[in-house]
Amino acid sequence: MQNPISSDATPATKVGSSITFDKIEKHFDDFHALGPISIDVKPGEFVSIIGPSGCGKSTCMLIAAGLLQQTSGSLKIDGKELDGPQTDIGIVFQDHLLLEFRKAMSNVMLQQQIRHLPKQETLEYAQALFGQLGLKGAENRYPNQLSGGMRQRVAIARALVHQPSVLFMDEPFGALDAITRTQIRHDLEKLWLDRGMTVLFITHSVDEAIGLSDRVLVMSKTPGQIIEEIPIDLPRPRPFHLGDYPDFAQYAHRIYAIFEKLGIYNFK
Repeated sequence: MQNPISSDATPATKVGSSITFDKIEKHFDDFHALGPISIDVKPGEFVSIIGPSGCGKSTCMLIAAGLLQQTSGSLKIDGKELDGPQTDIGIVFQDHLLLEFRKAMSNVMLQQQIRHLPKQETLEYAQALFGQLGLKGAENRYPNQLSGGMRQRVAIARALVHQPSVLFMDEPFGALDAITRTQIRHDLEKLWLDRGMTVLFITHSVDEAIGLSDRVLVMSKTPGQIIEEIPIDLPRPRPFHLGDYPDFAQYAHRIYAIFEKLGIYNFK
């Protein structure tokens, strides 16, 4: 159920949805792309999936969003079988996908038009999001007048303005420089802590996976399967410099060791 819109950018209730993958597999003709995988994502949990290129991470996310039909297995949201595209979700891709002919705020308010949300309340919520994402003053700029980091922040605001219970993010910081990635990671964590939505985060970055997640799921090469689940037990909010936590290096070493075993890296 959608939360009532609040002008202070914090929902009245903080409830995300559970996501349950039960022996999900995906085949494209004779190509076995994914699975079987079984995952239980708890309401309000931040879970990252990390693995080699082409292992099925994005396929996994698209199935969870109801945008791609699995070949076998079941996908449940809050215990109910998913039988079509989800609507109570937000999605952020690596490419911001903003409409170049619409200004930044107009891109975000597209959600209000499509979903027929209350205009004034949605606008107030969008303005609050712009403040939290460091976009004040950029409301009336077109995408080509914004930096790459600002465009991605607008895309995040667009994904959150209708207050979804689930946020899907597919390599959302992949095209950004290291400094911008660190700042947006910090901003995203704050937004998630405020809202409590469930997040499924697809990434190639070990630092991002550890820095943001409650759990990191490591996938094998194609056909992608979950080969290790790593709970991340670090205090929140987490610092800009993750090396401030002695345990960070241990988590990172564990993930890199898995990749070396898979033959993705060769450190010898």
